[in-house]
Amino acid sequence: MVTQRKPKASKYLITPTRPVQVDRDRSVAGLLEKMEGTGFGGRQLAEAHRIWLDMLGDNTTIMVAGSGALIPAGMRRLLAYVIKNRFVDVLVLSGSLLFHDLHETLGRQHFQAHPSMTDAELESAQIGRMWDVLASEEEYHEASEWVGQFTNQLDQSRPYSTREYLHLLGRELAEIATEDGVLTSAYKSRVPVFCPTMADSGISLGIAASRFEKKNNFQFDLVQDVLDMTQIAAKARVTGVINIGGGAALVEHYEIAAYRGLVGQAQALGLTEALPLLQQNLQQEEQTAQRLENAAPMMLQKAAIA
Repeated sequence: MVTQRKPKASKYLITPTRPVQVDRDRSVAGLLEKMEGTGFGGRQLAEAHRIWLDMLGDNTTIMVAGSGALIPAGMRRLLAYVIKNRFVDVLVLSGSLLFHDLHETLGRQHFQAHPSMTDAELESAQIGRMWDVLASEEEYHEASEWVGQFTNQLDQSRPYSTREYLHLLGRELAEIATEDGVLTSAYKSRVPVFCPTMADSGISLGIAASRFEKKNNFQFDLVQDVLDMTQIAAKARVTGVINIGGGAALVEHYEIAAYRGLVGQAQALGLTEALPLLQQNLQQEEQTAQRLENAAPMMLQKAAIA
């Protein structure tokens, strides 16, 4: 008979993994709870779920930072659900994500690609590829033109913050949309949307093309965005950030600008009691932003290897 030796004690080998239990609970929430005892991506997903639940129950101002091809990948309805059910309080999204959302809200679609499709044949057919997802360049151009026509209707005598502009854009889309997306859901739920990278999108291309044709003189007021975010940060008891698709740095730089503004105001008004806490929060945000910047090369290297 083979005997087993008693496991050697170790300060590291404390918490064993727990295999996922297959039972009658088929809910997503139940599966995520079971995955807390696993490893790798399963455990990370379960921890993210737990943190989000903690934020919802802790009166936290939840900010979602999103970028990348989330909408073409099929996440539009999921994001709309999160917004409409107020699982998020502030959105900081990239211009490309918002344009993709607008494209689908106008009734267009993205399509699955096949590995046999070459870049040359797709280019000749005026089809754009994002990894394994396709889009019609002609339809993208039509969406940009629609944006230009919408922008021409706005008051050209003053600049607009991206928050105000996207609110108005969501309202316009809500009047014609057959299904809610990110912008329409945010408009209906009164969730503010900020976009620090508006220039890198089909939205700005539509505005620029219309200006080139001397149909508008539209301008964005990014400073007002900073002031608006400053007010949100000042009113928040606690803030939390959920990063989807690599958008964490977007929120961090907005929060840094917000806290710098609050520090300056506190100094000017002589609010000595509030100053140490604001300076501490500013330092934490700057450290977080620096960690994100330091991690970027490693993440890119891993992506290249994959």
